Amino acid sequence: MIKIAICGYAGKMGARISHLAAEDKSIKVVLGLEAEGHPSVGLKLYGIEVSGNRDDIKTADVLIDFTTPEATMEHLDAAVKYKKAIVIGTTGFSEDQMSRIRKAAKKIPIVLSPNMSIGVTLLFRLVKEAAEKLSKDYRVRIIEAHHIHKKDAPSGTAKMLAKIIREAAMRDPDDIKSVRKGEIVGDHKVAFESPYDTIELSHSAKTRDIFAKGALCAAKFIAGKGPKLYDMQDVIMRDGS
Repeated sequence: MIKIAICGYAGKMGARISHLAAEDKSIKVVLGLEAEGHPSVGLKLYGIEVSGNRDDIKTADVLIDFTTPEATMEHLDAAVKYKKAIVIGTTGFSEDQMSRIRKAAKKIPIVLSPNMSIGVTLLFRLVKEAAEKLSKDYRVRIIEAHHIHKKDAPSGTAKMLAKIIREAAMRDPDDIKSVRKGEIVGDHKVAFESPYDTIELSHSAKTRDIFAKGALCAAKFIAGKGPKLYDMQDVIMRDGS
């Protein structure tokens, strides 16, 4: 059985990860972690007393982190200290923070993705193939939409789509549009448009459960792996090679 620690346990993602983990007999949540001073610390949520002590991660095999870049860095340091694997779904990292993650991956296994959805992982692959095959006559637009509470724009997923296009087609997208409205979970569309036709690849999330389920798949994948920086493509391939 894989023992999981959930960072940001009292948040929306923490709740969904905990709920879905309870349905999987191969996983046990052993720690719900929040920042020191958080009002939930010391309370019992979903059957677990919430901790504000990062050292408690030593009881887990894998950390799942959906918090903030600053909090993730603290959890990453603790994961390195106790040689624990970590799944990172946080977005908005600076280049310095990304450098710290890459350095940590030389010591512990890390799955890092701006979007844990299996469906979005497949979208990444399809966009890469389209960008490689289509001529430079096509204009490329990325449109992403999220709830009004999302702080970063463009989204981490949109930035990843742009990176994929840049590397596959040796060019940047012509436009990236961000929409923040209502309680949209997450919509992403890439449009390739020429004078003759338009090709659109898109993904629309109906519920945050797709991210929670993907994070749990990543946790099961990374348990027992050696130090390396993995992504969700590795997870869906199931071999990490």
